[in-house]
Amino acid sequence: MGDVTEQAFYALPRHANGLGLVHGGMLTAFLDGLMGAAVYRSARQTAVTIHLSIDFLHMARVGEWVMGEARVTRATRDVAFVEARAHVAGTDVVRGSAVFKLMRRHG
Repeated sequence: MGDVTEQAFYALPRHANGLGLVHGGMLTAFLDGLMGAAVYRSARQTAVTIHLSIDFLHMARVGEWVMGEARVTRATRDVAFVEARAHVAGTDVVRGSAVFKLMRRHG
């Protein structure tokens, strides 16, 4: 475990509300996808989210880069546990944790 998976997105108006703040749903989807990528990178298996917890800490705005990092903290034969955070210029805007079900091919 332990390898960090990183991704980022540049916040555009379509990611935000009328005040120019990035939607919580966008930040949630970003972290969910980032954590899924971390699971795939670690386990080399496709996985689906079975539990997701998100904490909103600060705001991200249109015109900012939202940088994310995720790490698998534990994995069993069937599930993987992941933690992630996203930040703008070093200030955490959201953090999350998730449990993913590892999908095995039948046959």
